[in-house]
Amino acid sequence: MSVFVFTVSYHTQDLNMIRNLLLCLLITLIHANNLFGQVDTIKSESLNFHFQQTIIVQEHPSFNSPYIGKNSLNPNESSATSLTSTFFLGFRIFNGAEIYFNPELAGGMGLSSTTGAAGFPNGEIYRVSNPEPVFSIARFFLRATINLSSESEKLEDGQNQISGLVNTHRLVFTLGKFSLCDIFDNNNYAHDARNQFMNWSLMASAAWDYPADVKGYTYAFSAEYIVPGFAVRSAIAMVSTVANGPDMDTDIKNNYGLVLELEKSFLFAGRKGITRIILFQNKANMGNYNDVINNPGYNMDITNSRLPGRTKTGFVINNEYSLNDNLGIFLKYSWNDGKTETWEFTEIDHSLSFGLVAANVKLFNKPGEFGFACAINGLSDDHRDYLAKGVYGFIIGDSKLNYGLETIFEVYYKVTIFNLVSLTPDYQFIINPAYNIDRGPVNIFSLRTHVEF
Repeated sequence: MSVFVFTVSYHTQDLNMIRNLLLCLLITLIHANNLFGQVDTIKSESLNFHFQQTIIVQEHPSFNSPYIGKNSLNPNESSATSLTSTFFLGFRIFNGAEIYFNPELAGGMGLSSTTGAAGFPNGEIYRVSNPEPVFSIARFFLRATINLSSESEKLEDGQNQISGLVNTHRLVFTLGKFSLCDIFDNNNYAHDARNQFMNWSLMASAAWDYPADVKGYTYAFSAEYIVPGFAVRSAIAMVSTVANGPDMDTDIKNNYGLVLELEKSFLFAGRKGITRIILFQNKANMGNYNDVINNPGYNMDITNSRLPGRTKTGFVINNEYSLNDNLGIFLKYSWNDGKTETWEFTEIDHSLSFGLVAANVKLFNKPGEFGFACAINGLSDDHRDYLAKGVYGFIIGDSKLNYGLETIFEVYYKVTIFNLVSLTPDYQFIINPAYNIDRGPVNIFSLRTHVEF
C-alpha cells in the first residue's frame, strides 16, 4: 500500500507581508478610481477558477565523466519525476480591481537533485532537498487597472485573468506575491515550461538573475503603461536573504531588485513581431568572485566575501516573429556583469537562444505542436576563474573545470490527447554540461503530462 504525503508550508512573514501590501494598494486604487473614473469592464464575470497539473519524468543514459564533484550531473542515476498542481482563483472586487490567489502543490526532484547543468532540463523543478509534495501559497496579489482613454479591448478568461473589457490605453499596477516572469520577459514561443520548452535557458532569458525565492516567487510592486503596439513596465522586488534561499529580505531600502522593460510591436512583410528590451539591477548581500580568488582569508568560499550593497546589472533583448499563422520564431540574448555571485536563478552570465515553434504539425494522424531550439550559455571571466579553483556554485561545480560554452538543443512534440490533457515527448542534448568540456555530452529524454482547465 502506498501513502501520499504532503506538507503545508508557509511563513507568518508571507501572510503579514501580503496582507499589508494588498491593503496599501487597495486604498490607493480607491482614490485613483475616484480621480480617473472606473475602468469599463464586463460585469458579468466577477469570479474565475482554473487549474493545472504537470508531471515531468526525465532520464538520461550514462555519459563520459572522468571525475565528479558534489554539484555534478551524475552519469549513472535513475529517472527523476516532478509534479506541480496549481489552483488559480480570481475575484473582481470592483471594476478596475481584481485579487488573485494561487495555492500550489509541488514535489519531486530534478536529475542529480537539480544540479549539474546551468541550463537545467526541467523548468518545473526547483532546488529542494525534500522530494515530498509541499503545499504553499505561490501567488497572492492585487491587480489594479486605471483607464486612460475611451477605446476598449477584450481580455479573455485565463489563468490569473478575469475576462472583461479594458481600455486600450491604460495603467496596470500589481502588488503582492507573484513571479516577475508573470509580467516581464514574455515570449509567445519560449516562456512556459508546462506547455513549451522545458529547459531553464529557454523558458526565461537565462542571464536575468530575476529576484525570487527558491520556488521562483517574490514580493513586488509593478507598474505598466500599455497603449496599442507599445508598453513600458517597471518593478521593484524583494531579493532573497541568501543565494537561492526560501526567505525574502525585508530590508527593501538597501536590498532589492529593479527591472525596466520596453515592449514594441512591429510589422515586417505583413506579419507581426515583438521586441522586448529589459534592463535590470539587483542589490543584495552578495559575494564577489574576484575578492574570493585574491583573498586567501576567504578560503575560496564565496559566502565569506559577502557584503551589503553589492550589485548585479544586466540586460535582455527578447524577440519573436510570426512567419505565418502556424509558424513562429524567437531570438533572445541576455547578459549580466558576472562580478557578484549568482543570487536567484541560475549560473549563467550570458546566453543566446533561438528556435521555432510550429502548430498543426501532423504526426501519427493527429495534429500537434513541434518546437526546436538551441541555447548557448557562458560565464564571465571572474565566475569561470572561481569555479576553476575546484569550488562550487549553488547549482554547478565538478571539482575541476575545463571551460567551454554550455550548449543545449531541445526538441519537443506536444499532442492533445483529450480536450484538457496534453502529452509531450521531449529530447535535450547538452554539450559541456556545467561548462565542462571534460564531461558529457548528455542525452536527456523526457515525457510531460499536462492537465489544464
